[in-house]
Amino acid sequence: MYYSQEQIERANAVDLTDYLLGCGEQLMRSGNEYRWKKHDSLTIRKNKWFRHSEEKGGYLIDFLMEFFGMTFPEAVKELIGEDGTEETEKKGVPSQDFRLPPRNITNANVIRYLTQCRGLSEEVITAFIEEGTLYEEARHHNAVFVGKGKNGIPAYAHCRGTDPEEKFRIDVKGSDKACGFHYSGTGRDLYVFEAPIDLLSFITLNTVSWQEGHYLSLGGIGRKALDAYLKEHSEIRRIFLCLDSDTAGNEASLAISAALPETYEVYRMRPEQKDWNEILTSNLPAEEKSKAYQIFQMEGKKVDMLRLSDVELTEVKWLWKPYIPFGKLTILQGNPGEGKTWLAMQLAAACTNKVPIPGMELPEPFNVIYQTAEDGLGDTVKPRLLAAGADLTKVLTIDDMTDPLTLSDDRIERAIRQNKAGLLIIDPIQAFLGANVDMNRANEVRPIFRGLGDVAQRTGCAIILIGHLNKAAGMQSIYRGLGSIDFTACVRSLLFIGKKKDDPNVRVLTHEKSSLAPPGSSLAFMLGDEEGFRWI
Repeated sequence: MYYSQEQIERANAVDLTDYLLGCGEQLMRSGNEYRWKKHDSLTIRKNKWFRHSEEKGGYLIDFLMEFFGMTFPEAVKELIGEDGTEETEKKGVPSQDFRLPPRNITNANVIRYLTQCRGLSEEVITAFIEEGTLYEEARHHNAVFVGKGKNGIPAYAHCRGTDPEEKFRIDVKGSDKACGFHYSGTGRDLYVFEAPIDLLSFITLNTVSWQEGHYLSLGGIGRKALDAYLKEHSEIRRIFLCLDSDTAGNEASLAISAALPETYEVYRMRPEQKDWNEILTSNLPAEEKSKAYQIFQMEGKKVDMLRLSDVELTEVKWLWKPYIPFGKLTILQGNPGEGKTWLAMQLAAACTNKVPIPGMELPEPFNVIYQTAEDGLGDTVKPRLLAAGADLTKVLTIDDMTDPLTLSDDRIERAIRQNKAGLLIIDPIQAFLGANVDMNRANEVRPIFRGLGDVAQRTGCAIILIGHLNKAAGMQSIYRGLGSIDFTACVRSLLFIGKKKDDPNVRVLTHEKSSLAPPGSSLAFMLGDEEGFRWI
């Protein structure tokens, strides 16, 4: 059974005097306090109690567990009359096993230890006590450093002994390392430490406007707490890694810096002694303590570089020079009904059955993948391929009836490799972008085309993308393709088909863009009369 921190605090806020009197217990007034007749060494003031014979005390939940034998859930339910929840993970609350240790009625031992033994500023300590992230535990008087999640609910606690002769420290069972002990300031700088006392020591050394900074204890050298903190604090711009000046701290700083996104400025702030508390408690003059560190900017991730002198010269290979290169992307665009698909069929026939095309050196027949989302394979694609003279045993299509294909689909590269295809035709581009891609947004289109271009480069396959034009008039044809201008910017060759004004059966193929060779001459073909497709 789980109770939230808010429920626990409401339970502990119940007046203990009223509760005991309501239970029929006998209390004796003693000044501003009450004594319980059953235990005359126990004094009560409002919602707090203290047993002088054993020097321990606390709030109501602890009282019911100590003297009435209740479990933790039973005590909370008794005080607020509410049941806890069974499932915690769905609500983003702490682990079922996590419970903050009972608070003492005073923080005197913690304040005395942190100021006298660790040299911390009482003003700084008080600020964290008031934040609810530092307090004294009731039973052993340990200092408890609390880490809260994004919803403000404690999810982590680290106990540190206050006896200077015993170096006791432990994380409370069920603590979530992602919710480290921290302070969130108003600025954009984050200071990262291994332990809470180092964090407080640093602030003590640098008290001027310290509330502007963000401070985080990792609870060690792992970066789980840092990753979580940065996720919730997008305002952070600079990160100062203030880990210990030893092998573990130095290596962890390098590892953390290498893992951080390059959007951050990352600095190593290395104490000249082992840690910040050693500086604070050292014999250095006070004015030198706050300067006893080295600071330098950490290098970001090493950028992989290529020296052009090491790059091997390669010759562009052509399917149809200079119109269609192997290993690159080509766009063939035009208005609907102007012959784009018919020309694609002629290319398929040339590649599979050596059907002549003007100026094309016919290759030995190879497989072609023809992927269409507009025309029926049986009633349109196959008849046109037969009319063009293609060898249909070498024309294939990826079966995407149950799983629609997109330009980012890894099946494209696998199909090219498995079938040794030399030409892939996509008809039309827009149908294969993917349901969630806005074709008018360059930042969404460019990665898709870059990935497809990489497929062409790796496989050596010529990829032709058939595109439609928009309805804008008076623009250059290169700007009239549907979607982002990145469609045409990403390809190496752009071909355009249009009708001749004085004879609509004559179609003209122009070479609008050629990045690998001088543009080819315009070509013409007939389409629309009884004789069908033919070059002229």
